[in-house]
Amino acid sequence: MRMFAALVALVLGASVSMVEAADLTEGKDYVVLSERVTPADPSKIEVAEVFSYLCSHCYHFEPLLTAWAKKQPADVQLVQTHASFNQNWPIYQRAYYTILALGVKDKVQDAVFNSVFVGQKQMLTAEAWADFLSLYGVDKQKTLSTYNSFGVNSQIKQADARVRDFKVSATPTVVVDGRFKVAVSKHEDMLRVTQSLVDKVRAERAAKH
Repeated sequence: MRMFAALVALVLGASVSMVEAADLTEGKDYVVLSERVTPADPSKIEVAEVFSYLCSHCYHFEPLLTAWAKKQPADVQLVQTHASFNQNWPIYQRAYYTILALGVKDKVQDAVFNSVFVGQKQMLTAEAWADFLSLYGVDKQKTLSTYNSFGVNSQIKQADARVRDFKVSATPTVVVDGRFKVAVSKHEDMLRVTQSLVDKVRAERAAKH
């Protein structure tokens, strides 16, 4: 009986997800990219956010997106891509990929945003970033050697290519499964549409099996 109830709940849950996805309007809530951008891990439902540490909207969206991502099942992967198309953004983009390479993103992500929008601090040199990250236990020399490394340069090239392929001109922008670009701008609506698109992709994959 308990197993039957669980099965009914699963079916009803899938039905609700399909209804929510069906309620979305293409061209209003989201747009379909002309060519799919291959996800970092095709086995996952990728939720890609294009953002910048210097974007105030990204600063306010970050805690909402992070909280949403933490509630997702294991089949969903959040991938953030730092854009570089405004003044000083390339410097912060390089810092972001340095932070990723150093493996300290979870420790310093909020601190970077707060340094910009609360502390009104600018970090425009490798030395400034080395000083900042040293506050979180990162060796200064390690930061300096990573900042201009081949690995970081490669990540920056890939990031710029993804931003172009996503056809992004504003931040934050969310793209689901490399195909569906969220077209609404209010943060709560962005997450609502994102969730519905994730449900849509999950249902599509389930139907193939």
